[in-house]
Amino acid sequence: MPDRYTKNYPATTINKNGAAVELSCLVAREDSVELFVNGTYAASILSSPAEVRELAVGHVICEGFTGFGGILDVKVNGMEVDIRVESTEEFKIWHELRSSGGVGIRWQKDEEINIMSDAVFSLESIYSGTRFLESDVYRLTKGTHLAALVTPMGELAAQAIDIGRHNAIDKVIGHAALSGLDVSGMYLLSTGRQSAGMVLKAARAGVPLVVTKTAPFDSGIEAAKRTGIGLVGFVSENQMSVFANKWRIAVER
Repeated sequence: MPDRYTKNYPATTINKNGAAVELSCLVAREDSVELFVNGTYAASILSSPAEVRELAVGHVICEGFTGFGGILDVKVNGMEVDIRVESTEEFKIWHELRSSGGVGIRWQKDEEINIMSDAVFSLESIYSGTRFLESDVYRLTKGTHLAALVTPMGELAAQAIDIGRHNAIDKVIGHAALSGLDVSGMYLLSTGRQSAGMVLKAARAGVPLVVTKTAPFDSGIEAAKRTGIGLVGFVSENQMSVFANKWRIAVER
């Protein structure tokens, strides 16, 4: 297992009868990525210390700094990333709002995003995607989240792992941007709860459908309705709950 994701620590396991066993446990690692945009400090992101480039690129897209085509250059130095993007008025306003803030997720109730994709996904493609919901890192540590991009045929296009559900989405979108993938015909699979901040990340990237094995929040449902994103929660191998834009799911009658 790559040590960039995990680290061994000693632990004592004690059962209900008081019997103790000394053992070694793999735990998920956490570090801080320092992000600069156009030479200016933008954010400190607590994340798994892996796929730093993908995390940074996905973050600037998912948080609204720029679109897929607006990234001009990426420089990585350890856990520090400097990204050069096309300057826009939106970037300047966003930076002023966030310059004194911490990590967090951008969410403005009046933000106008409309998904242009008219993609519709079959039940088969969604149910078959559930096999991508776990990773070896999660099985060993129980301390990570996962995000994946899945094609209409139910095939895996990209997958990312991180201690943060938000970061996992940033990473998989960053991978798509760096690889030249068109996400407008794919859906985003997530192990995390879907707040407005999570759904809007997908919306800013142009992803038409979000599927999670867990719950949405009311803010996530409202954000999905407003942007045109289909939102599916509680997906398993044989059941799902559709909370927004049901037309994104092709149901045969």
